Amino acid sequence: MPRPSRRTVIAVVASVAAVGLAVGLPLFQPWRLFTNTVVDESLPGAPADAAPTTPAPTSTAPGTDTSPSMPQSSTRPPTVSAGPVTLARGTFITHEHDTTGTAAVIRLADGSRVLRLEGLDTSDGPDLEVWLTDAEVVEGTRGWRVFDDGTYVDLGDLKGNQGNQNYAIPADVDLSKFRSVSIWCDRFNVSFGAAALATA
Repeated sequence: MPRPSRRTVIAVVASVAAVGLAVGLPLFQPWRLFTNTVVDESLPGAPADAAPTTPAPTSTAPGTDTSPSMPQSSTRPPTVSAGPVTLARGTFITHEHDTTGTAAVIRLADGSRVLRLEGLDTSDGPDLEVWLTDAEVVEGTRGWRVFDDGTYVDLGDLKGNQGNQNYAIPADVDLSKFRSVSIWCDRFNVSFGAAALATA
């Protein structure tokens, strides 16, 4: 059987390499290891943004019983706090990529909740998302892929791999069921970094 010429071998190798690059580059996007997107958001509702709100005073008719045992009207607007309150926080550890920074669950003055990432520094990458999860944060490679095994809430695409940023937590999310945050790469099902949340 005749041996293929060197030119034929080179042509075949070049064709295979071209196909590999055409498929691999869009999938892995290796150039993102050298790019950064910096985000610097302030905390919504912080005193610098808006003055604290308080319930309007109510008048009481003479002789009306105002003792603590008296039931409150269901039509009264809910009381709001004077400012943001930190409910839980944690520090990021490294998983598949070096990751540092903090995560905090914060209740705003209007009662809504946000997840705030501060000082985040991780690698850029394809399909990065921010997840609240019920998984335990485990160091090392054993902790890279656990966050999609149980319950999680996808708070949206990671806005930037560096800086300070906020993610709204839906009102129907029961925070008692979640104990960690993961910067999750949905394309490769791996955590770039994660933080265990502890009550503040």
